[in-house]
Amino acid sequence: MKNIMDDKNIPAETPFQHAQEAIPLNHHQDSLPNFDLAFLDPVFMLRPELRPIRMQLELVKPEILLNEEGIHSTIVVFGSARILSQQQAELALDNAKTLHNQNPTAKTQLSYHVASKRLTQSYYYEQARLFGQLVSGTCLQDSPLCDYTVITGGGPGIMEAANRGAHDIGAKSIGLNIALPFEQAPNPYITPKLTFNFHYFAIRKMHFLIRARALVAFPGGFGTLDELFEALTLMQAGNMKKIPIVLFGREFWQKLLNFEFLVEEGLIAAEDLTLFHYAETAEEARDFILSHYE
Repeated sequence: MKNIMDDKNIPAETPFQHAQEAIPLNHHQDSLPNFDLAFLDPVFMLRPELRPIRMQLELVKPEILLNEEGIHSTIVVFGSARILSQQQAELALDNAKTLHNQNPTAKTQLSYHVASKRLTQSYYYEQARLFGQLVSGTCLQDSPLCDYTVITGGGPGIMEAANRGAHDIGAKSIGLNIALPFEQAPNPYITPKLTFNFHYFAIRKMHFLIRARALVAFPGGFGTLDELFEALTLMQAGNMKKIPIVLFGREFWQKLLNFEFLVEEGLIAAEDLTLFHYAETAEEARDFILSHYE
């Protein structure tokens, strides 16, 4: 187990005792929980009254560690956790077809239909992976300062694909996982030092945007829409500098969201439609982002 006293990040020069140095002094046999140092008392730290402190810690911890790793700017990639790679989707379709042929029921027919849809959607996985490769060249593992570092929600599906693309070329990438009632482990392609876990969705979304230079939204569900509309709202309201937002897959997004209807109803301005751009390929998304900054 790591000795906390060996932490090289402890400032060397200060007249005050470091908190780490006080830890051994905190242990007294038969002491009551009230005697524990406040920051070493997990029961106290988890009290409802301490929520503002916990939120602040979730904001500060990744910020410090990202700075230490030289992460200067990021490209955010959102998308569904349920989209499979082409290889996974083909295997799932073969299995679903075999089960349906062996026992043709409404349930196996539905499973086969879903598996067919997953294979079609796997195009987005492969394009997200390629996009991760294309934009990560300035953030190789030995880079002291990283621009355009891929950052995702750290889970499977599109998130895994973008992290995997960076991993393919030996580049760093970030994963911001969220603690959920069901298990979501970090995908294996995130740079280990850049893997974080959050309890508060709001703080996690702040970290997605703090260093963002572009945002690419692949097809996804509620989570993807939540994250996308947060960024659109901040830019529309002028609370955030405008950055390129790419909606990947025009057919999907236009079928899902009728932005023109909002204009017709007077609920958004016509110029709000310029806040985003559609792309069909990883190269097109990359080129749009680069052209914005050039």
